Amino acid sequence: MPTRFSRYLHGALSLTGRLLLGLFVTWGVVVALLLGLGWRSGETLVGESSRTHLRYEVRLIADELAQQVDSRLSALERLAARLDEADSEGGGRDTLRRSDALLEWFDGLVVIDAEGRVVSDWPKLDRRVGLNIGDREYFQHVRAFKRPHVSEPFHGRASDVPLVMFMVPRLDESGAFRGLVGGIVKVHGGGLFNRLNRIRLGAQGGAVVVTSSGQVLYHSDDSLVLDTVPDPQDNPWVNLALYGWEGEALGTMFGGDMAYQAYRQIWPANWIVGVILPRSQVMAPLREWVSRLGWWALLVASLLIPVMGWLVWLALRPLYRLETQIDEVGRGLRSRVALTTRMQELQRVARTFNRVEVEREHAISRLQERQAFLDATLSSSPVGIFVTDRDGEVTYVNPALVELSGHDAEDHLPLTWRERIHVDDRQSVLDLWQYSLDSGDDFLQQYRFHRRDGEMLWFEVHARRVVSGDTHLGFVGTVKDITERREEEALRQWEAEHDPLTGLLNRRGLERRLEEALADWRKTGTPSVLLIFDLDRFKPINDLGGHALGDEMLCQVARALSRTVRRSDHTARQGGDEFAVLLPSCTFERAQDIAESLRETIRELQVVHGGRVFSVTLSLGVTCFERGDQRIESVMQRADAASYRAKRMGRDRVVMHGEA
Repeated sequence: MPTRFSRYLHGALSLTGRLLLGLFVTWGVVVALLLGLGWRSGETLVGESSRTHLRYEVRLIADELAQQVDSRLSALERLAARLDEADSEGGGRDTLRRSDALLEWFDGLVVIDAEGRVVSDWPKLDRRVGLNIGDREYFQHVRAFKRPHVSEPFHGRASDVPLVMFMVPRLDESGAFRGLVGGIVKVHGGGLFNRLNRIRLGAQGGAVVVTSSGQVLYHSDDSLVLDTVPDPQDNPWVNLALYGWEGEALGTMFGGDMAYQAYRQIWPANWIVGVILPRSQVMAPLREWVSRLGWWALLVASLLIPVMGWLVWLALRPLYRLETQIDEVGRGLRSRVALTTRMQELQRVARTFNRVEVEREHAISRLQERQAFLDATLSSSPVGIFVTDRDGEVTYVNPALVELSGHDAEDHLPLTWRERIHVDDRQSVLDLWQYSLDSGDDFLQQYRFHRRDGEMLWFEVHARRVVSGDTHLGFVGTVKDITERREEEALRQWEAEHDPLTGLLNRRGLERRLEEALADWRKTGTPSVLLIFDLDRFKPINDLGGHALGDEMLCQVARALSRTVRRSDHTARQGGDEFAVLLPSCTFERAQDIAESLRETIRELQVVHGGRVFSVTLSLGVTCFERGDQRIESVMQRADAASYRAKRMGRDRVVMHGEA
């Protein structure tokens, strides 16, 4: 299966496949553009036609409903006039009974007095006469404005069904409010919207009537009656109509689908009538037409593909011959291509290929010569040289580096040289090497390296990135053995910081370590203590026994110091018979014990000359780092001052700085 898919993929990516694909895509783009333009033009025409149709329908419905509302209100006004005359004769209830003709328009008639109490109704309904509706908004509206009014939908207290009431006021001769006459219409099943039930615009279109407050009075879906209209963000056109707007628009329906909509106001009842035509219904014929046209286009394209394939094959036959000859040149079966064709483009390609082939042969010859010189140079170089790829993997080492590292050439893999780096230097070397790989900066580092035979050498490695144009090829580096130089530097540094007679630190070495301890104290609060002392009664040893005897005593003192203090402490001979001890990470109390131990140990040392025994004691001053210390001179001055106090107090004693 993968092999078959590879063949299909290879065919699709060939020039023939690409030409066929290009022709097919071009055909598809042209058809898609034509269909798209036809769709847009048809959509515009259908939309304008739908708006015109809706404008006509909504105007007819609105005019008819307005006429029905006016007719009903006029009939109620005439009824109110007859009731006033009947009341003067005492026959008001009989007047309602004689108005059966109005029941074609109303589901019930009521007479309400000035306080809002129902005094008469027809047809009679239990619990309706005597009912007080004075708290109803529609009653208060008529009493306040004394004009005919159509109420908002409400639930009848006697019938318990949704109702709308048409009302006209009853006024006395002075214009005072005497009550009203109302005609009741049921929202569900009332005769007012019978004609709207017969209006259908296609399968889903229809009319809707809402009040100015946003309640649905009529909808083809009875479950939506008495619901509120959608939020403004769902259908802004309905909400504009609630504020008095009239017109046509394209927006969402109650169910969320797009629809063409038209709205008109029914001012006598303060209602809005809308006619809705779903966009999907309007566009269905156009969509079907475009679909049929698209299938025809696909059928034509499928018939044209074999013809276009045959024409492409005829046009590309010279190219196939050129491919065959180029392959023969590559396998050495011919030296040049010789193509016979009338296609000037392929003739130019053949001439260009022959010229490039000649230049390639010359370039290969020059490259082989340069490679021979380069191999000879690298092999004869006394400096170790290595080459890596762009990922830092070693790809070549010259014989000098093989001999220097003690490894065979095949052992020079990345893991091999990483493992041979001294463990204390390995992480810093690898971090710097990774940084050079990422940034392209030179790699320059000195580190310790273990040869295969176990000998440790110091290497200085310098690697630089190789770039050809904008392409990063890898790194080339040199490796030098600097072991002898590092040993000489280490010896010079040791001699610069140590006393040649005793092997202890000299003053320079002590000051450097004291600087480091002071830095730790200021950074982390690590305590350290400094002891300074000189030898009591040392001058007679030099005067009577000579410098050799004095040097022997100094050496004994140095050995005693090294035995007594901790391995982490630093002992120093500052000059003559003056010594110092730096106790890092040591408390003041612990330092006093060490100082007393030193004093006892040194007092027991002896040298003999001419039958006489000589010994020395210590006048020892002790101080620790204090808050505010910025320079080591102040620390050393406190220790010197404590040592001088020890001498003045009788020698052979320890004085702690700060003691009374």
